[in-house]
Amino acid sequence: MKTLADSIAQWTEDVEDYQSPIANLYLYRRNEPTTPHVCLVEPSIVMVAQGAKQLVIGDQSYRYDAQRFMVTSLNLPGSSQVLEAQPDRPCLGLVYKLDLRTIAELAAHSRRPTPADIASQDVAAIGSMTPALADPFQRLIALLDEPQALPVLAPLIEREIHYRLLLSDQSARLRQIASVGSQSFRIARALDWLRQHYAQPLHIDELAAYVKMSASNLHLHFRQLTTMSPLQYQKWLRLNEARRLMLNEQLDAASAAFRVGYESPSQFSREYSRLFGAPPKRDIDTLRRDAMRHETAAA
Repeated sequence: MKTLADSIAQWTEDVEDYQSPIANLYLYRRNEPTTPHVCLVEPSIVMVAQGAKQLVIGDQSYRYDAQRFMVTSLNLPGSSQVLEAQPDRPCLGLVYKLDLRTIAELAAHSRRPTPADIASQDVAAIGSMTPALADPFQRLIALLDEPQALPVLAPLIEREIHYRLLLSDQSARLRQIASVGSQSFRIARALDWLRQHYAQPLHIDELAAYVKMSASNLHLHFRQLTTMSPLQYQKWLRLNEARRLMLNEQLDAASAAFRVGYESPSQFSREYSRLFGAPPKRDIDTLRRDAMRHETAAA
């Protein structure tokens, strides 16, 4: 029987990242350690079947490997890095986006009481990998060889994955974040709204009313959970989307700035330089040169 690493290797033989036909399942391979790169961390379980990785969110770092998985509960900016990988033993793993509604439903049918807001304000945590949790992931990847079975069997296995997570050592964290009415649940709704409306002007009172919190409580709990204010989070979203537009869609800096909601190109350039360490054009030129060098080396 294939190991989890073997199964991931099969689908990432010629690519670093593989978006599977199962919408929430991503597989990845890295043949060498990487420098930290900025990413948006969604509510997910991230597993390493071989090698080791690290995620940094704020001032907290999380290292995980074949014995430890990482679970994240909110949409937050972070810095991801592969720590252990080499061509003959690449870093192999998966990212599975969680459905908090499924977690809430399964938790409601269990006999365990819903936990209060957990004492730790960390938005990510490291759990212990177990055979009971690895097995449904192995079966889910195996289904990729049976595309006709995916619509019928994949939802059943995905539901089992959420159930197994609720039996893991990260159960309390997941149950709490999925609990309607908790502060964490409300902040999760605020983050989701900001992701969908980042280009619009931000009115804190309206956002607070949307998530049924006072403006002061929204600021307090938002900063506790994300280490930034709602305005800083919106700015991060805008600048990273502008970077993507310039890099992938060849927009110039001014066009990208207006697309993501900036009215002043000079303000956009200042804030972009502060976040990425260089003005927009210089940063994009550097990213493109690095990508070309990487492609040349791979060839």
